Amino acid sequence: MEKKALPVGIESFEEIRRDNYYYVDKTGMIRDLLRRRGKVNLFTRPRRFGKSLNMSMLKTFFETGCEKGLFDGLEISKEEGLCSQYMGRYPVISLSLKGVNGSDYATARSLLCSAVGNEALRFQFLLEDDSLTEPEKQLYMQIIRVDPSGAGRFLMSDSVLMESLKTLSALLEKHFGQKVIVLIDEYDVPLSKADEQGYYEEMTLLIRNMFEQVLKTNDSLFFAVLTGCLRVAKESIFTGLNNFKILSVTTVRFDEYFGFLDKEVQEMLQYYGLEDKYDAVRDWYDGYRFGGVDVYCPWDVISYCDELTDDPDIQPKDYWSNTSGNYIIQQFIEKMDDGLAKGELEELISGGTVTKEIHEELTYNRLYESMDHIWSILLMTGYLTYREKEEGNAYCLAIPNMEIRNIFVNQIMAMFKSDIAGDGERVGAFCDALESGNAAEVEKLLAEYLNKTVSVRDTFARKPVKENFYHGLLLGILGYKNGWYIKSNKEAGDGYSDIFIRTEEKDTGMIVEVKYAEAAQLDAACRKALKQIGDRGYARALKDDGCRTIYKYGIACCRKWCRVLMEREE
Repeated sequence: MEKKALPVGIESFEEIRRDNYYYVDKTGMIRDLLRRRGKVNLFTRPRRFGKSLNMSMLKTFFETGCEKGLFDGLEISKEEGLCSQYMGRYPVISLSLKGVNGSDYATARSLLCSAVGNEALRFQFLLEDDSLTEPEKQLYMQIIRVDPSGAGRFLMSDSVLMESLKTLSALLEKHFGQKVIVLIDEYDVPLSKADEQGYYEEMTLLIRNMFEQVLKTNDSLFFAVLTGCLRVAKESIFTGLNNFKILSVTTVRFDEYFGFLDKEVQEMLQYYGLEDKYDAVRDWYDGYRFGGVDVYCPWDVISYCDELTDDPDIQPKDYWSNTSGNYIIQQFIEKMDDGLAKGELEELISGGTVTKEIHEELTYNRLYESMDHIWSILLMTGYLTYREKEEGNAYCLAIPNMEIRNIFVNQIMAMFKSDIAGDGERVGAFCDALESGNAAEVEKLLAEYLNKTVSVRDTFARKPVKENFYHGLLLGILGYKNGWYIKSNKEAGDGYSDIFIRTEEKDTGMIVEVKYAEAAQLDAACRKALKQIGDRGYARALKDDGCRTIYKYGIACCRKWCRVLMEREE
């Protein structure tokens, strides 16, 4: 039997169900929301954890004209009383602010007008409603008015834009005789972009007035749901809002509805005949904790399973960071000093934990003003998770999985290379020592480099992964040496050397084999590396290229320590 396709990048519940894509049932959220909702409900989760799909699910369920068959066989269909009372009974305003990311305020405001205007265009039947007065229809016309020049831009004054969602609510309630549900997805994207581009105060004022109108002083509102990555402080845009429920990554209520549970992942792997990939999927994409449950990142699991259906041998990789930049980690690494924060990052990368006070209410213009805030951002955006709650607002933080660990390591490596680029004198000295066979000087300079970056310890990574880290550091240094032919993991002799170097001006070649070892075993690891070079004939290719002098280096590393041994072959 042909398997269902996986919904890679599809955020429309209706499309997934109608086109028979694989769907992990989260419709129990509808039942719990109806029974335990507030007037305004804010769900904060990292990106790619199903926020937009759940908002689409809510819209499809509640909106008048609902295609009820889309929910057949799903969890919510068991709640016959709730379905009879609520399914397809409400006008719904569904707004995504994901695309409101202009480089300046005018552009961002225009994009916000487009988001509102395009949603309002869904309700053009209001113009044919005889129960609406002409002034009411004129209010609607002001929301959907476009530039007559043909540019396609919506032309709303500030007052019209700020009141637009409230106005739509009132008109829809009058038309349907039913209060309105408002869904606002990615509510904080405009604030994030405004802070990055320098128009935060203007955007905050605009968003605050819009939200106050539609969420606070709106008699036509049944209830509202908002989603975003961060919980923005009430005094920023939610001033005075009553019955406002915050449901963040630390909240137990609704914790199972964003992200995949372990049983859901196992069912998906079994459906596609991928049960043997369970350990890899768990190591790479599990490890997040929301409220009281552990969850996987849905985007990663779906993307990896989709690729596995074509290539069963493909290895896990980073899907998550490719959907957005890693500015937060960059800020964290840049702001940490050589003391406590650096040691804490090393502990996290090694698979350990650190305990920190978490501040869930922040404003975007103060996100990076202190390390305390950055720890909170890392948790809220999914770069860290928590293992348990301590006293007060303290949480025991950890890196969730291999994917996020790799993101940290890659960012560290990128910044390490940037530092190297500005220190040409040391690079030159290191390469000169390597080319002249001065193992003691190579060891001394490499140790200096190791002291300047973050080390990889024992508990998290497997040994080959650790060796790759130090391998990468060496390549980062050598990459700034002009006139050298450098290959990494080049096929040579009976195996693969770590780093293979040939100089252009001199008939000299170098082979570097990197090993990870415990501190007490550095010498033994170096000798093992040299023996491997000899036993596998790595030097053969250099000899064939005319190198008369060949230096074979065994390099062993452990955290900040290293040992370098050299053998010369004429």
